[in-house]
Amino acid sequence: MSTALNRLGALEAARKLQRRELTAEQLVRACFARIEQRESTIHAWTALQKQAALDRAQELDRGALRGVLHGLPMGVKDLFDTVDLPTRYGSPIYERHHPGLDAASVALCRGAGAIVVGKTVTTEFATYQAGPTRNPRNEAYSPGGSSSGSAAAVADDMVPFALGTQTAASIIRPASYCGIVGFKPTFGSISRAGVKSLAESLDTIGGFARSVPDVALFASVLMRDPRMLDLAYDGKPRIGMYRSLQWRHALPETKEAYAQAAAILSRAGAVVEELPLPPEHCVLVQLHADIMAFEASQALAYERLEHAAQLSPKIQAILEAGSRITSEEHQKNLMRVAESRARVDAWFDKYDVLLAPSASGEAPFADLGTGDPQFSRAWTVFGHPSLSLPFATGPQGLPVGLQLVGARYSDHRTLALAAWVHQRLLAATAPDIGASDIWPRG
Repeated sequence: MSTALNRLGALEAARKLQRRELTAEQLVRACFARIEQRESTIHAWTALQKQAALDRAQELDRGALRGVLHGLPMGVKDLFDTVDLPTRYGSPIYERHHPGLDAASVALCRGAGAIVVGKTVTTEFATYQAGPTRNPRNEAYSPGGSSSGSAAAVADDMVPFALGTQTAASIIRPASYCGIVGFKPTFGSISRAGVKSLAESLDTIGGFARSVPDVALFASVLMRDPRMLDLAYDGKPRIGMYRSLQWRHALPETKEAYAQAAAILSRAGAVVEELPLPPEHCVLVQLHADIMAFEASQALAYERLEHAAQLSPKIQAILEAGSRITSEEHQKNLMRVAESRARVDAWFDKYDVLLAPSASGEAPFADLGTGDPQFSRAWTVFGHPSLSLPFATGPQGLPVGLQLVGARYSDHRTLALAAWVHQRLLAATAPDIGASDIWPRG
């Protein structure tokens, strides 16, 4: 029995734990058994604490229920401060850094009963320098970035959920590449206290699990919104199909998945319409890149000025580009985003959600980097809630996700609609298979 426990989704495991049909110790041991079996291949973790996790599990098993995450093992991206583990931000500069406190989001999860089993790999300061993590579906390929370790740990059944962050595409793209659900909430809806800043206007906390109800479970804690636990929806959603002006960069597998999804959802009763693309959106990718570079050069001023030799050439290039952007130019960039955001917000008067690509296609080979974030930059800079939903398979047998985007501050409704959409997509393509069983694991 214990060998299968690590494959339980977060919600299913939580229910068994709440009913005392499963002990936290059993679940933690099953997760560590999987980690010990696969970590030498996947490299998802920077630090693990097996004994501390088991001690906490036994304590929870003896006591009263703590909350909706009671007894659930979790991974924490190594961008979040943790009281009991080192926090290195993916950089040698912080090799011996022990902050001695928890980030607010980690504290909320622990307060609801979650058990931190370790810290997961992040790219350098959540940018583009790839870490050692490999894609669990095929170790020759990238898991994406920057939340690479969190996505891989969940996809490989090491933990049922894990925290991540997104400044460009660092939740949506890894979720798509690894074949799991990634959730990026509305910008600012989860406290960033205790999380290393990269770009103040963009950094967003979210995470990964194996289904929409699973991500809703941890979102209910991080957003302090119990409505997330009720994803009932019985309407006929109005779905806008947003190709984006980067569509020419989409690979055939993404284009095929996009068209197939439109047909399936239309047959399921949704009102599906193609969304006209505003010409001004052609500059969004560059606007996002400039805003990110300027704010990163500010946020990482200490590292840039005092430890430049320990920074990778990739991040040095970003910081150098950001240092050349003036404050006046940055303010103009923010104003242009605000103007476009107002027009995009108006789309949700007509549509309940939008469906867009999560990434250009399947994951690239690991030695080619973490992939291109272009299909998520707009939704990050606008601050809309979005999810990557695993759906299709590409020519290399790797997952291809689709991105569902909701109106700002409509996270509960967006999750409910995402559950409706994903259930119908899976029913049409794999009616007898659960979402976590679509792609075989190693």
